[in-house]
Amino acid sequence: MNMSSSTRRVPLIERPEFVRVAAPLAVGCVLLGLWEWLVHLYAIPQYLIPAPSAIAKTLVTDWDLLFSSLLITLKVTFLAFFMSVLIGTLVAFVFVQSRWIELSLFPYAVLLQVTPVVAIAPLIIIWVKDPLPALVICATIVAIFPIISNTTLGLRSVNPGLLNLFRMNKASRWQELLRLRIPTALPYFFGGLRISSGLALIGAVVAEFVAGTGGTSAGLAYQILQAGFQINIPRLFAALLLITVAGVALFLLMVVLSRFALGHWHESELAPET
Repeated sequence: MNMSSSTRRVPLIERPEFVRVAAPLAVGCVLLGLWEWLVHLYAIPQYLIPAPSAIAKTLVTDWDLLFSSLLITLKVTFLAFFMSVLIGTLVAFVFVQSRWIELSLFPYAVLLQVTPVVAIAPLIIIWVKDPLPALVICATIVAIFPIISNTTLGLRSVNPGLLNLFRMNKASRWQELLRLRIPTALPYFFGGLRISSGLALIGAVVAEFVAGTGGTSAGLAYQILQAGFQINIPRLFAALLLITVAGVALFLLMVVLSRFALGHWHESELAPET
């Protein structure tokens, strides 16, 4: 029996994991090259649109300033993300205990989500004297709803047959929660994490814009404002690039956590059979 066709090595360029990384990188390189060429072709001044090479040069020369601001923004982001996960998960557990509780309180969670944080951030900054807790509260308000919504949906999405089986065997509410509802809700929960992590970063940046904190508390949003005032557009783009990279890194971190938690048992993370 000829096994050469089934055992031949797949070329690197045909492997899905390679294509998944190489294809976006190739598109990005083409777009950056086109951007660079157009800027030099039409002699566009830096105060309008800087070339990618100018942004990279600014990123190197201003690295100490931008990196320290990035750490401040990430500190607010991670604190807000942690608070949104903690509070959002606890609220979802409360909602799932009773339909009456969920129906009574869930509209207020929606109200919190649709309220523009730009409108309420000045009040929070006035009420909370310390800038860091004020920024964290604003970012938490932005990031918390996906955790509440997804986790509640997951805790409600149990198999009715399994739920009846648990109740026929007189499982306690605690056993039902730990052994049935939480495993069922995990894919929904990690989906909420992917959304909430990005929203926490957005909330932190928006809160910094509103607060306008400077000095040692200056995040990337403050550097963007200062760069705009000083017509230092390469630095503005460099700060935007760091925010974008941080957002992508947070999303990838949530993907890795999801695969680590679900990859060995749940269909959403299992590799398809070839």
